[in-house]
Amino acid sequence: INDGSDGSLEWVKQLSIDHTYSSENVGVCRAVNRAFESATADYIVFMNDDMYVCPEWDHHLLLEINQTGSELFMFSSTMIEHTDTGNPCVIIADYGRNADDFNENKLLEEYAGLTKDDWQGSTWPPLVVHRNTWIKVGGFSEEFSPGMYSDPDFSMKLWQAGCRRFQGIGKSKVYHFQAKSTQKIQKNDGRRQFLRKWGLKASTFQKYYLKRGQPYTGKLGEPRATLPYRFELFKAKLERLLR
Repeated sequence: INDGSDGSLEWVKQLSIDHTYSSENVGVCRAVNRAFESATADYIVFMNDDMYVCPEWDHHLLLEINQTGSELFMFSSTMIEHTDTGNPCVIIADYGRNADDFNENKLLEEYAGLTKDDWQGSTWPPLVVHRNTWIKVGGFSEEFSPGMYSDPDFSMKLWQAGCRRFQGIGKSKVYHFQAKSTQKIQKNDGRRQFLRKWGLKASTFQKYYLKRGQPYTGKLGEPRATLPYRFELFKAKLERLLR
């Protein structure tokens, strides 16, 4: 719990819920890493606090986990969002912009009919990885605190560790109120940090490596050395030299 002045700290205490607490908002990277220290299960699930899970969201994730045969994977649920931002990985349907106007009953009546096939490029919450994989890559990189671009950085660390299965699960659904958390903090320049750390832009990684938003067809391979891809690498190299 970051800050907790909204009553959340007292709430978890009253219900005796295991939790970590920071008096100030330390950001998602540090907070989630601290929470992991208390985790005991084989699978680590992380989601944002502006998300509402639909029935059986975890069941469909578990079905994929049980047939993987490997600890190297990253699965994401599919978000339902009220506003179309051009994200090919989400379902667009408006059930409210905040807790006050959230039409929960309508969502529960209709969510099963909101269909989407599995997609490539899992890189954001709700996500699940094996705890051994989390340990192997060191969790979230706290140099990205409070958290901008920590998602693609985490995916890149998994890629470097040999993970090639980044799968969004179409049947696992959550409703996302869209950026209610990140409006509360001063953001880091994650785009530049990612570029300096990995030598390419996050957008290049997501497009040519993760193939984010494309239909899921299995494990990913190395990016093809096409002219557009090489041009993106050249631009990234030039940008690093100029900054």
